[in-house]
Amino acid sequence: MAASGRRANPELAPVAGADGCPGGWACAILDRAAGAVSARICRTTEELLAIDPEPAALAIDMPIGLADSGDRACDAIARELLGPRRSSVFPAPLRPALSAVTRKGADAITRAILGRGVHARAWGLYRRVLSLDLLIDPALQDRVVEVHPELAFFAMNGEAPLSLSKHDEAGLAERRALIDSALCPEAFPVVRGAIPEGEASDDDLLDALAACWTARRVAEGAARRIPDRPPADAKGLRMELWF
Repeated sequence: MAASGRRANPELAPVAGADGCPGGWACAILDRAAGAVSARICRTTEELLAIDPEPAALAIDMPIGLADSGDRACDAIARELLGPRRSSVFPAPLRPALSAVTRKGADAITRAILGRGVHARAWGLYRRVLSLDLLIDPALQDRVVEVHPELAFFAMNGEAPLSLSKHDEAGLAERRALIDSALCPEAFPVVRGAIPEGEASDDDLLDALAACWTARRVAEGAARRIPDRPPADAKGLRMELWF
């Protein structure tokens, strides 16, 4: 990936969090110098990775680092931590299945290796995972990290999993309250006002803000990584999650 050109003071450089959405990537950006949150839609993964000025940390809710066989340890640990929210952690694609052009093809490859198929919701992520996998390399993992929003909410909630699903109003309100406290009460209204509802849902934006919160923790050395010693995949990418 080409350098973005502009680099802010690393101690004050912005941080960003991104979540996949109908419009592409919903991206929440925190200006740490001003304490202000902004948002944009990045139409492509290339655009996301070229945000200017370059964030000190970019946290993305999408798998980075893919196993050739077996489950990733980071996903298994995340499910254990999340308890009632464990189903929100979809199995990451196996690298041999990532290039399949149909769900049937990915399902056949995954069944041959793991003995289980590919869920429709997981298949919906494959193109986006591939677009990221083609662009990222181990050196970029110093600032571009994989996150899961439910792990961020878990951390905001005193390392306790949330009891409610993000797919109902009470669950959205629960997550909104955590974002209000962890970032600022203006964060969600600003992001919602910047991105049309047809481009991203409320839960997409809350997830992007949770990723942004994690990016700040990564940039400031306060984030936690699972597992402690992550294995690398065939490309040398670390298979890890941050929160």
